[in-house]
Amino acid sequence: MRAIRGKDTAPELLLRRALRRAGVLGYRLHHRELPGSPDIAIVRVRLAVFVDGVFWHGHSSKFKKIRTHYWRERIRKNVLRDRRVDRELRACGWTVMRVWDSEVLSHSAAIAQGIAAYVRSVY
Repeated sequence: MRAIRGKDTAPELLLRRALRRAGVLGYRLHHRELPGSPDIAIVRVRLAVFVDGVFWHGHSSKFKKIRTHYWRERIRKNVLRDRRVDRELRACGWTVMRVWDSEVLSHSAAIAQGIAAYVRSVY
């Protein structure tokens, strides 16, 4: 379990490169002052982006295959924590965007373009 990275994962790095190519700059990484420490926080438009791992955050394609009670319970708690963090951020006036790591690996440019479009529409 120690080998599992919590920050600067390959999907996060890929998304950050795509954001730079899309012209989105000036974001904070793992902003600890915000609930949940978003992977990417674009402060000027109050957008929090989380890159969620399909296993750890309960994607349906992985979650239904988990057999042991321990892992089902642990992942269920992660999902509940994600929902709580989303509520807390929205209560502070932030927009929350969650993307699956597998989506980032296959569609990073499209996701970055969507984020860039949101930033342009708000800013």
